[in-house]
Amino acid sequence: MDKINRRTFLASAAAAALVSSQPLHAQEPAPTTPDAALKMLMDGNARFDANNLTSIAHDLKMLRENTVEKQQPFAAVLSCADSRVPVELVFDQTIGHIFVCRVAGNIINSEIIGSLEYGAAVLGVKVLLVMGHSNCGAVKAAIAKTDVPGQIASLYTHLEPAVEAGSGLVDTIKKNAKIQASLLETTSTVLSPMIKEGKLKIRAAYYDVGTGQVTLL
Repeated sequence: MDKINRRTFLASAAAAALVSSQPLHAQEPAPTTPDAALKMLMDGNARFDANNLTSIAHDLKMLRENTVEKQQPFAAVLSCADSRVPVELVFDQTIGHIFVCRVAGNIINSEIIGSLEYGAAVLGVKVLLVMGHSNCGAVKAAIAKTDVPGQIASLYTHLEPAVEAGSGLVDTIKKNAKIQASLLETTSTVLSPMIKEGKLKIRAAYYDVGTGQVTLL
């Protein structure tokens, strides 16, 4: 065996051994309370931040087979559509664990609210995060009132309350996440009762693209 092939073989063997030694999320019990669901998300982000992912250990074929007929996510995340925010990776979760809605600026509209209501009332998610992220282009453009083509400027109306309340880009991004989370809590006739009954928790969060850390706001 030549040196290159041998090196490749050994690297592949080591990777396989590492994967086989990792615990499988699929064998973990699903969280039954909002607090437990939130903890599972944040524990996953800690693993992501520490480069200690375990979700890659899943047998994807098995996961696909187990989720063909139904889905049972334990959490929902409303995030920006930014390609630097891969939600499942950020929380070290895999197929069937997170109900994800993505839209530029992680804003609330009727379609997003309806989707998240479905996640909570039908699928039974226990926690819902509204997650902004560092260097958000949508928020940056709304602050600058950048002249943009097509319907991109339609985002500005939703972001304006945070722009008016914020001081600087990071503060505005965080305020926007909190404003959108508050709108979900107070305007949804489906989510509000679930929160009052202790069946659901809604939190705002901030993801730092540079560090990989998620901070609850």
